[in-house]
Amino acid sequence: MTRERRRKAWRWGRLAESAAAALLRLKGFRILARGYKVPVGEIDIVARRGRLVLFVEVKARPSADAANEALKVNQRRRIARAADWFLAQHPQIAGCDLRYDLMLVTPWRWPVHIGDAWR
Repeated sequence: MTRERRRKAWRWGRLAESAAAALLRLKGFRILARGYKVPVGEIDIVARRGRLVLFVEVKARPSADAANEALKVNQRRRIARAADWFLAQHPQIAGCDLRYDLMLVTPWRWPVHIGDAWR
C-alpha cells in the first residue's frame, strides 16, 4: 500500500469512527475514549450509558458484508485484552455491565450498530 493510499485509508477510518461516535451520542452514550491504544491492543471507542460500558470496534468498508467479515478472532482477542487494560486503569467502572459491540460504516449509509457482537 502506498503512503497516499495508507493516509487516505486512515482518514476514512477516522471519519467512520466520528460517525460511529456521533450515533452513540444520539443513543445517549457518553464517549469515554477514542482510539485507546495500549501495548496489548486497541479499542476504537469506549462509551458509557448508565451502568453499561461499550467497547466498540468500528469497521469501515465499501459494503456491509465486507465490514462484517473484517473482524477476525485474533482482533477480538486484542480488543478484549485492551478492554481489560482499560478497566484496570478505570476502577470506577469495574462494577458496570460490559459489552463488545461492532459498528459497520459504509459510504452514504447510516452506521449499523451491532450490540453484543461477541463475548
